[in-house]
Amino acid sequence: MNKKILSSALGAAPLATLLAVALAALGGCGPQQPEANMQNLTAAMNAYLAKKGDLCLGKTRWPIDVPQREAGTRARNALQMPVLQRLGLVSASKAMVKDDKDQEAGEIEVTRYALTEEGRKYFVDREPQGDFCAAHLTLDKVVGWEAPKDAKAPSEVVVTYTYRIDAAPWTGDAEVQRVFPMVDRVVRGAGTMQLKQGFKRTDTGWVPAQV
Repeated sequence: MNKKILSSALGAAPLATLLAVALAALGGCGPQQPEANMQNLTAAMNAYLAKKGDLCLGKTRWPIDVPQREAGTRARNALQMPVLQRLGLVSASKAMVKDDKDQEAGEIEVTRYALTEEGRKYFVDREPQGDFCAAHLTLDKVVGWEAPKDAKAPSEVVVTYTYRIDAAPWTGDAEVQRVFPMVDRVVRGAGTMQLKQGFKRTDTGWVPAQV
């Protein structure tokens, strides 16, 4: 607003009019963006973990086939799937499939693992695709925040936080802990391990920064 016009209005108008003019002047500045403070970033973290707090195993496509040639090796699925089978989360059967590594070799034998009724309880539908998940994280507390070193704008922060965890009972199995070491680490770290999440400021609040 032009300063001369505002000054003239202030000199001649009654109180109600002055208030209206002042509010109009403030309104012309546009919506105020939310500050980076404990309240706003705690709300942002709670909203983020409500949608993205699942701790998953990266097993998005089922059934999972393990070639016979990988049996007894340290291939990820060769190690992990028999453990999930023992716990009743997956079933196993034999199948013949085309060899992905050598199309001319014809068919090879695989062990095909499919989710059981119990296992399907831990398959979470989410964007862009579902996943088999072991736990869900919720916020314990926001420890602090800072601007990232490579920030594209001053309205970006990285929040450091600790978390609570609701873990599936089978995560306490010793073999699960051995073949899924990162899951075990996150489960054991509840309340003490510090994780980080980036956010950017918008007119409607703090939202997760694009990775």
